[in-house]
Amino acid sequence: MFDTICKFLAETFSADFATWLLGESIDLTELSPSELSLEPIRADALILRQSEQIVLHLEFQTEPKSDVPFRMADYRLRVYRRFPHKRMRQVVVYLQQTNSELVWQTRFTLENTCHGFGVIRLWEQPVEVFLRSPGLLPFAVLSQTTDRPQVLQQVAEAITDLADPRVQSNIAASTAVLAGLVLEKALIRRLLRRELMQESVIYQDIKDEGRTEGRTEGRTEGRTEGRIEAQHEIAVKLLEEGIDLDTIARVTGLTIEQIQQLQERAAQDL
Repeated sequence: MFDTICKFLAETFSADFATWLLGESIDLTELSPSELSLEPIRADALILRQSEQIVLHLEFQTEPKSDVPFRMADYRLRVYRRFPHKRMRQVVVYLQQTNSELVWQTRFTLENTCHGFGVIRLWEQPVEVFLRSPGLLPFAVLSQTTDRPQVLQQVAEAITDLADPRVQSNIAASTAVLAGLVLEKALIRRLLRRELMQESVIYQDIKDEGRTEGRTEGRTEGRTEGRIEAQHEIAVKLLEEGIDLDTIARVTGLTIEQIQQLQERAAQDL
């Protein structure tokens, strides 16, 4: 769930991420891994965005993984093969504080080959960085602070000031999910709008239940069925709160047609 939210934010608010990670507000469009002529490597949240001059490769990690350096080097070569004249900025963003040495790795080394990439450990970043742009607000509570409830209160106030109701809802829901990494659900419910909290908390609950069922059954089809059922339940909850179909599709992975079918069934049950 966390990787889905991060990917949604990076794709929806790409200008905010460009300002943060590239130091300039530029339009970034999607770069599909299929355009690099190879199958994508599995990553928690792989984001590839590009402009005419630069490619941004961004990955979010809730837990450090040993294969990250290789993945960075591999994608750099893939992009160079396809766009030899474009610059590339690669950043791994670690969401949750850890003592693992893996979060300090910034190089891939193999004999005479050495490739460097950027690493951001959110718990070391100033809170102010994430309060400047709507798309970065959900990360503020994970940044460097000794008072996370106070930071979440600041974020809640900033969300209230957003003019677009749709942006307001999306940012609030994303904040609720990411805040679950470091804060109790009861506190998150109290500080954020209740109707949006319901989606985020239910989503996490369903995800946890699906994982438990998958482990108990020990079968791929059981995990698949649980995942589909969870996606449907989440979509219905989001529909009840008036979230737009495109956003629901991005968050759940369902198609617009599938969501519309769920919407029709819900209407018939009323």
